[in-house]
Amino acid sequence: MKYLDEHFLLQSVSARRLYHDFAAALPIIEYHSHLPPMLIAGDHRFANMSEIWLGGDHYKWRSMRAAGIPERLITGDASEWDKFQAWAEVVPQTLRNPLYHWTHLELRRPLGIDDLLFGPETAPEVWKRGNAMLKRPDFSCRGILRQMNVQTVCTTDDPADALEYHEQIAADRDFEIRVLPTFRPDRALNIPRMLSDGSTDREECVRIYLNYIELLEQTTDIAIEDFADLVEVLRLRHHYFHEHGCRLSDHGFGRFEFAENWTESEAARIFRELRSGKPISFGEEMLLRSGLMFEIGRMNAEKGWTMQLHLGALRNNRTRLFLELGPDCGCDSMGDGSSAFALSRFLDSLDRIDRLPKTILYNLNPSDNEMLATMIGNFQDGVVPGKIQYGSGWWFLDQKEGMERQLNALSNQGLLSRFVGMLTDSRSFLSFTRHEYFRRILCNLLGTEMEQGLLPNDFELVGSLVRDVCYNNAKNYFGFDGE
Repeated sequence: MKYLDEHFLLQSVSARRLYHDFAAALPIIEYHSHLPPMLIAGDHRFANMSEIWLGGDHYKWRSMRAAGIPERLITGDASEWDKFQAWAEVVPQTLRNPLYHWTHLELRRPLGIDDLLFGPETAPEVWKRGNAMLKRPDFSCRGILRQMNVQTVCTTDDPADALEYHEQIAADRDFEIRVLPTFRPDRALNIPRMLSDGSTDREECVRIYLNYIELLEQTTDIAIEDFADLVEVLRLRHHYFHEHGCRLSDHGFGRFEFAENWTESEAARIFRELRSGKPISFGEEMLLRSGLMFEIGRMNAEKGWTMQLHLGALRNNRTRLFLELGPDCGCDSMGDGSSAFALSRFLDSLDRIDRLPKTILYNLNPSDNEMLATMIGNFQDGVVPGKIQYGSGWWFLDQKEGMERQLNALSNQGLLSRFVGMLTDSRSFLSFTRHEYFRRILCNLLGTEMEQGLLPNDFELVGSLVRDVCYNNAKNYFGFDGE
C-alpha cells in the first residue's frame, strides 16, 4: 500500500467508501482553537514556511530537542531557513510519531506537495515550492481557512479582552467564515504558582493576581472589592462575550478540585483577605475557585453555553526553559491523580439546582478514559441529546491510538452517535488536516467492523453516524447563530 495516498489509514473497502462518500467533503466546525484572531482580522500573509510551520508549534519543538537540535535552531536567533533545515533533519526521525503523519498531511493540503517525503534532501525543494504557494492570495490566513472548508472557528480569549479583532472580522461582509470568541477565565480563578524569575514567592504571586483584578476593573470601570463584585464583573464580561457570538467557556486544570461545602460568605472572607494583599492557603484558594467555577457554570446554563473542562496537564515542568521562553514552550506533560470525585461533586452541585450547562470533559491522561466516559452518563438529562460530552483526544492524545482509545471508550460506555467530534486545539493555520486525520480514523474503525460483521453492512445507517460525528452533531449542539 502506498504511503499517504487517497486511501491513507483506510484499511478496508468499507472504510474507504465511508470516508470518501460521507466524511471527506463535510465542512469543519473548529469549536476549540488557539488561533490568534488578530491574524485573521488582518488577513496575515506568512513570509515563509518556517513562520507558518514552526512558529509557536511546541509539538515540533519537543521532537527537535529530543533529536539533539540546539535551542537557537528551535526558538532562538537562527535564520528562518536554518530552523526549517533543522526541522527537516528531524522529520525522518519522527517515524511512528504523529508528527510524521501531520507533516505530510499538511504538505499535501493545502500546500499541494504530495510527491516527495520531507527530509534534509528535499528541504530546499519544499522551501522553494512552499514559499511560492504562500505568496498566492489564497494562502493568506483567510485563504487557508477557505481552502480547508472551515465554516466556524472559536478562538480562546480572556474575559478582559476587548474583542476588537472579532468585531473587525464580524464587520467584514466579504468574509463568510464565522470567527467567535471563547470565554477563558483561568486568570480570574488561579493565583500564579511560579514567577518570571522561577521563584514561588506567595506574596508576589498574589500581587500578580491582583494586577489582573485591576485589569478587569479597568475593562468594566467597576471596583472589585469583594467576591460578589468579582462575580458580577465576570457576569458582565460573560454577557459581553455572548453579544459577540461566544457560546463556550473553557477552563484548564492540572487536577480538578472542588470544595462542595463552599459558601458565599466564606468565599467573600477569603477574597477580602486576598484583596488586601495577604497570601491565602492553597485550600482557601481552592474554595474561592470552587465558588467562581460554580457561578460561571450557572452563567453558562442561563445563556445556553457549553462549558469545556480540560483536565490533567502538568505545566511548565522545566523551570530554566520557562524562564527563558515563558509558558507553552513544550515543557508540559500528562499529570496523574484522579479528579473523579471532585468532578462528580462539581457537576452534581450545578445539577441539583438545575443549572448544569452543556459540558465537554477532556482528559490528558488516557488512564482517565473510562472514568470520563462513564461520568458523562450520570448527568445526561433526557432533554438535550448528548448534553454531557466526553471530548475528543486532546493534546498528547490527538494521535491515531489516542483517538481510537477515546472512540472505543465512548462507544462502550455511551453513545458515539451523539459525539460532537474533532477539534485541533491548535495555534497553527495548517493544522486543519487533523480533522481529516480524525475522519479517516473514525471511518476505518467503523468500516473494519462492518467487514467483520460487527456492524451492519448498511452504508446509509453507518454513513449517517459518520456525518453526524464529523459535522452535524457539532452544528446542532453549540447553538452558533445561523446554525
